[in-house]
Amino acid sequence: MSEKQTKGLIFILITICIDCIGLGIIIPSLPSLIADATHLTIKESSKYSGIVLATYAAMQFLFSPLIGNLSDRYGRRPIILMSLLGLGLDYVFMFFAPNLAWLILGRAVSGMFGASFTTAAAYIADISTDKNRAQNFGLIGAAFGVGFIIGPAIGGIAAGFGLRVPFMVAACLSLLNFLYGLLFLKESLPVSERRAFEWKRANPIGAIKQIVHFPKYRGLFVVTFIVLLSNMAIHSVWNYYTMARYGWDEQAVGISLAVVGVCFGLVQGALSGPIVKKLGEKGAATLGLVILSVVTVGIGLIPYGWMMYIIILPYAFSGIVDPSVRSLVSSQVKNNEQGELQGIFTSLMSLAEMTGPIFMMWIFYKSVPLAEKNPVFYGSPFFVAAALAVIALILLRYVFSKIAFKANAELLDEEIDEETIENEKSPAS
Repeated sequence: MSEKQTKGLIFILITICIDCIGLGIIIPSLPSLIADATHLTIKESSKYSGIVLATYAAMQFLFSPLIGNLSDRYGRRPIILMSLLGLGLDYVFMFFAPNLAWLILGRAVSGMFGASFTTAAAYIADISTDKNRAQNFGLIGAAFGVGFIIGPAIGGIAAGFGLRVPFMVAACLSLLNFLYGLLFLKESLPVSERRAFEWKRANPIGAIKQIVHFPKYRGLFVVTFIVLLSNMAIHSVWNYYTMARYGWDEQAVGISLAVVGVCFGLVQGALSGPIVKKLGEKGAATLGLVILSVVTVGIGLIPYGWMMYIIILPYAFSGIVDPSVRSLVSSQVKNNEQGELQGIFTSLMSLAEMTGPIFMMWIFYKSVPLAEKNPVFYGSPFFVAAALAVIALILLRYVFSKIAFKANAELLDEEIDEETIENEKSPAS
């Protein structure tokens, strides 16, 4: 990888990390924020948490295809910079948000500009080779991990100075990253490889429909969605679960999520590459799903809070599923399709984040009366997550049994053949 590509990769990983910080800072204080805004107890206000989380995801779902397709047309750099500037200004707005309605509006705008993840992933695909693609996509997970170290830590500590103080910190980070990118970020998609913008591909329904452009991999897209939906039990219920079952406060939640971030960063940044190299994308994805199935059951059964720290590291290894599947599919498509492909992945992620929190928090809310008699019922969302992971595992192995993936050389030959056919059809011929 050249020096320019290395600098670009570092910047993109920082960008993803900052986006994740913006997500993470609100998690420790979210129950208290919503309870304060609705004048209810934390358990009673849990039914509103899914709405706040889903609003962010809904806007990502709506805007990710647009962002991805714009980056295929105009390049990655201007789209990333626009998103960073918008995100930074929105965090300033959220700092002043006085009530729940304004908080939800702020999360909606954050989701719109947070769709930069699509372009960031496409940038990484642009500068990756067959040898380092899986490792580079694993670094995306590591950036998420670092973000979840910093974000919840900031949220947990800064909540003591004011529930909205972390938003100003996130605003400063986003705006500083925008300035850095404005000065140093180089474009990764050459003008010769860009394609025309089409509205039918730039809307969320159109983006999902674009899955038909990759018919062989539809099963893997479904697996990705199910895995993301399963993970929503962790992402949306963790704070309520630990507060209700173990009596944790915002600081304890923040520390635990920081540990989750450390473990995910370690696994995806340092170990996902060697694991994929040893097992291949198929083997790594299978291992990750087996771990996810077992660990989510374990989280729901744990009787003591300190035991959560024991299960965090095994859970982190489930994070190798996404980079493995994403790398496998990314290696099969052309450069000028990477933005569209990553838009599909981001749309699926946003769809899961839009429906998952509402679904998982509804299960948690409905389980509270039973859990007050038997605490094991607090873990109901995690048991559902485990069932989803098993379904994803079965589908994954079925897809792998049916699909033969092409080597890069075979894909290149196919592109050349397509160009030859198009030239023969042109009037000039």
